[in-house]
Amino acid sequence: MSRRELADFLRRRREALRPEQVSLPHPADRRGRRTPGLRREEVAALAGMSANYYERLEQARAPRPSPQVLAALGAALRLTGTEREHLARLAGQAPTDGRPTEPAEVPAHARRLLDQLAPIPGYLVDERQDIVAWNAQAAALITDFGRLPARERNVVRLSIRLGGTVCAAPDGAGTEFARQAAAELRAATARHPARPALGELVNEFAAHDPDFAASWREHDVRPRPVLRKLVRHPELGELELDCQTLLIPGSDLRLVIYTADPGSPSAAKLARLA
Repeated sequence: MSRRELADFLRRRREALRPEQVSLPHPADRRGRRTPGLRREEVAALAGMSANYYERLEQARAPRPSPQVLAALGAALRLTGTEREHLARLAGQAPTDGRPTEPAEVPAHARRLLDQLAPIPGYLVDERQDIVAWNAQAAALITDFGRLPARERNVVRLSIRLGGTVCAAPDGAGTEFARQAAAELRAATARHPARPALGELVNEFAAHDPDFAASWREHDVRPRPVLRKLVRHPELGELELDCQTLLIPGSDLRLVIYTADPGSPSAAKLARLA
């Protein structure tokens, strides 16, 4: 159990929740309400627990909460399924993997899927954001992954190295990749607290990207299955693509594919790439 992380998560979710979202009376004078979001006693009342106990949870002084208490807090704070799972892991009520990090095993069926995706570019990433397999179209679209050192074959490190030159966000979507990376790494570190490679990535990206750092502090673990990307190809020019992430059943791997709107100039360029 990580009392400090649990306390910070509860406080962030409480401050993000507004009284009207939980059917509490809206204060007539907002200037008289100094606390962002809900007050501690309001969360305690919604969860059916004493204000003193909830206060101790936010101060990292309470013992491990029971599954029943976590369920009540999840309902009171209007947590999503992903956030409830994250809350349980922080409270030590869900299994974590304390093993040292190891390279992901890529199932044969996942490799076949990558090869059969053509002309769609795709690659597989593990929980450390390492790119562990890819097809020829992905290498032609983004970079030749096989020529990179193993340490640099990582989505976060590539975004630091190539972001703004090869792959960027279109107007209005500037923070979505950073927020997605923060959410995925936050969830991964809760599942695998003994893996130092995850902490290294968090520190590297936080130092590079203030949006990532802000999202990390907010404990945002909500998935973003589709991101809009602007890819600048040396021969084809700019392609505006949807970057979609799909889970590979039975593993910790995720499949990332790049698609274009049907009939768009980007779709025609993607076809030429194949």
